[in-house]
Amino acid sequence: MNAIPAARSSSARPRRGPLPPPRADHYLSLPDAHVMGTAALKETLANLGEVIAARGMMCVYGAAGLGKTMSVNASLRELAPGVTRRIEFRGRPTVLDIRHNLFNVLGLPGRPPRQPTAFDTLLKDVLADQFRVLVCDEAQWLREESFEYFRHLFDDLYTDIAVVFVGGGNTYEVLAGKDMLASRVHIWQEFRPLTREEVLTTIPAYHPVWHGVDPDDLLYCDDVAAHGVFRTWAKITYHLGRALQATPDLEVNRDLLRWVFSKLGRRTRP
Repeated sequence: MNAIPAARSSSARPRRGPLPPPRADHYLSLPDAHVMGTAALKETLANLGEVIAARGMMCVYGAAGLGKTMSVNASLRELAPGVTRRIEFRGRPTVLDIRHNLFNVLGLPGRPPRQPTAFDTLLKDVLADQFRVLVCDEAQWLREESFEYFRHLFDDLYTDIAVVFVGGGNTYEVLAGKDMLASRVHIWQEFRPLTREEVLTTIPAYHPVWHGVDPDDLLYCDDVAAHGVFRTWAKITYHLGRALQATPDLEVNRDLLRWVFSKLGRRTRP
């Protein structure tokens, strides 16, 4: 294995990559919110367990706000907390960006190699040294060559990794449309909005503000504003909680809900 250069300024580089604390799972770090054992979360836990055992690839995809990242983080916190490294991009990263991000999240000392071949050799050596789960969040931002780079690392005979792509937008189309990539994805999991039945069983236990709320009002809230999107439920819960904190004798009814909806923009129906 190639020697890793001695650190020059590793203390100055932030430690990034491990799973975030559980409080960060909730949108807006919503106080008193619970991680709900939805069917999607249970499926994610089972699928990730299989992918880890197989040292495989997985693609978790679906529209924004459905709980993909939260479910993956919560599951890996249970299955592989010490070996998971998260990679997240904004914009369109190049392969060089991915190399540098991996260098950072793996906590490697010293300076990154300047030559691509030397850089790849270093990363492969480190990824062969210990099993790791690489989670690429916001994968919809990846170019085709970026997906191919992860395949390049995955296909190496000596690397010991599982790779999880989490994304919305065109993530599925890009991966499924390329045989070389699609054939390596061990499990595909699509996230969908909560059904009406799931709203009734999940939301009352999600946060104390929903305790005792009329089921018809929950369905009204979902039909008019939330549309089964967990992130929207979190925003509604946040605004509702603030209102109840300011005026504790308020009752959660449709008038109060309509006041909350007015803060959500135009994606609500009358």
